[in-house]
Amino acid sequence: MSALPAPQVLAFDVFGTVVDWHSGIACEVRALCPGVDGGAFALAWRAGYQPTMQRVRSGELGWTRLDELHRLILDSILDDFGLADLSEVQTQHLNKAWHRLDPWSDVVAGLQQLKTRHTICTLSNGNIGLLTNMAKRAGLPWDCVLSAEVFRAYKPDPATYLGVARVFDLAPQQVMLVAAHHEDLAAARACGLQTAYIERPFEFGRAQPKDVSPVAANTRHARDFLALADQLGC
Repeated sequence: MSALPAPQVLAFDVFGTVVDWHSGIACEVRALCPGVDGGAFALAWRAGYQPTMQRVRSGELGWTRLDELHRLILDSILDDFGLADLSEVQTQHLNKAWHRLDPWSDVVAGLQQLKTRHTICTLSNGNIGLLTNMAKRAGLPWDCVLSAEVFRAYKPDPATYLGVARVFDLAPQQVMLVAAHHEDLAAARACGLQTAYIERPFEFGRAQPKDVSPVAANTRHARDFLALADQLGC
């Protein structure tokens, strides 16, 4: 598909690409508060993700980890779902649900296959503790955990994509971003990285399937991690 050299490092977006956040958050809130529409709650919480990070990007907020941003969003939506009476312990537990998300079914086997020929790492807006707890629980075999926290900048800031190349002392084109979000991949391409789009049609739940049509600008387009491993000769 491409005349570019094989990438040495594969950097993975996490939420939606590696883990199924919608199902995970929906299950967590239903377990804590039976009767709440877990799917709607998950979508509402996620809807605050980009606007809240933009407050950091714009300088309105100083550097703030994603755990704390998730808590800001959570506090803003609890009343909408009749959950204003949750205790602080319950609210803290729910906020850590992002640490406990399950991977898509192809992920662990696909990552094991990919790491036979490539260094694999995260490149997520999630903070280091979140990503480490997630990996420990889910058995995600990362060679390295990289986060926006390392670069003190949230994607799509170029500091994140170029930061991966700097960490490994590589040219940008020797790094491939793997993600299920075209805007993330476009920002990575603008920094010179190779890109691989992964189809996650049910990221927002089965009631809201995503268009996963190929975009020609991507270096690779794969159904899942196992298919990407096959494409890369792993």
